[in-house]
Amino acid sequence: MTGQTEKEMTQALKAKFEELFGPLDGVESGRIYFAPGRVNLIGEHTDYNGGHVFPVAITIGTYAVARTRNDRKLRFYSMNFPDAGVVETSLDELAEGAQGSWTDYPKGVIYTFINHGFDVDLGLDMVVYGNIPAGSGLSSSASLEVLTGFILRDIFDFDVDYITLALIGQDSENNYNGMNCGIMDQFAVAMGRPGQAIFLDTNDLSYEYVPVKLDGAKLIIANTNKKHKLTDSAYNDRRRECEQALIELQSAVGPVLPSGHIFDQLGDLTREEFEQYKDSIKEPVIRRRAKHAVYENQRTIEAVRVLKAGDIERFGELMKEAHISVSQDYEVTGPELDTLAEEAWKIPGCLGSRMTGGGFGGCTVSIVKDEAIPEFIEKVGAAYKEKIGWEADFYIVEIGGGPRVVEAI
Repeated sequence: MTGQTEKEMTQALKAKFEELFGPLDGVESGRIYFAPGRVNLIGEHTDYNGGHVFPVAITIGTYAVARTRNDRKLRFYSMNFPDAGVVETSLDELAEGAQGSWTDYPKGVIYTFINHGFDVDLGLDMVVYGNIPAGSGLSSSASLEVLTGFILRDIFDFDVDYITLALIGQDSENNYNGMNCGIMDQFAVAMGRPGQAIFLDTNDLSYEYVPVKLDGAKLIIANTNKKHKLTDSAYNDRRRECEQALIELQSAVGPVLPSGHIFDQLGDLTREEFEQYKDSIKEPVIRRRAKHAVYENQRTIEAVRVLKAGDIERFGELMKEAHISVSQDYEVTGPELDTLAEEAWKIPGCLGSRMTGGGFGGCTVSIVKDEAIPEFIEKVGAAYKEKIGWEADFYIVEIGGGPRVVEAI
């Protein structure tokens, strides 16, 4: 992750844009835009099961300079992937689908806007620069998707609210890039507010902002430096397994429980209801996947309640329970994430630690008391290197806002 300030990054962006695409002045001046990454505090792999999530936007993310063209050509350049050079295509070639390039994310959003009836009739020149580590599980892809949608909204003056930006980003990732993700990442990026987490019911997109008061403590991200690409992992398999569990439960008891409780998704079930009917799920592995989806949703609801009550210590205990669940029942962690979490739990000043994101690599998020931060980084880092063989990276992050125009040029 770069240690550059926003001003330094935007200056570098402008210089690269002008080097590649000409001066940024006159009638056709562009703008500099930003969209954040996100960290989910609790509620993992619940968003595609109709459950609750509790993410925050963070102050690191993705920047871009963009300017319309007078033709239908699209030209993209990423300062994070300079070897890829300028990737050129056009509005007329988007239907060919994903090509295995980082540009599939902005192209997918543009294509999805067009499919939703928006008149994107001019091409773009766009230079991107992100300070989210690629493959870290901090939603660099959702950040780029929402950023692209926000740019289209601004440049073409589309009447699009922020929830629609999130939905278009999810649509593009599902159908253009083949990643069967839920709505959490794009929603958190699009709807972030400084100092507040989003308590989101993914079943109906109802949400509530909840202040995160970490008096005397900080959020620390620990990056395993094991890159993941969820489309190549078992992520889609987990979603299919949960769908299979739902089918078997509904086949056994119907979509309406004897109590009168209607359930369309696993997130509709309480722990007690799941325990009563879980034996209708025949395969033990599928049953464990469903258990995580149900229990994690209930943990998230409790976590928000205790946070509102100021019980940050109980919140931290629930983070630990959540990690154990994704490790044992959902099996999406691996030795790298497990080591970071387990070593974090040993530090007296660590209130809670868990995997964040899709898993299979990526990061943990921890709440650590200010006075314990040096010890936390030193001891967790040393143990991780000894057990895994390479170093983890640690970042203290702030809770930030959603997409914005940084500068009009």
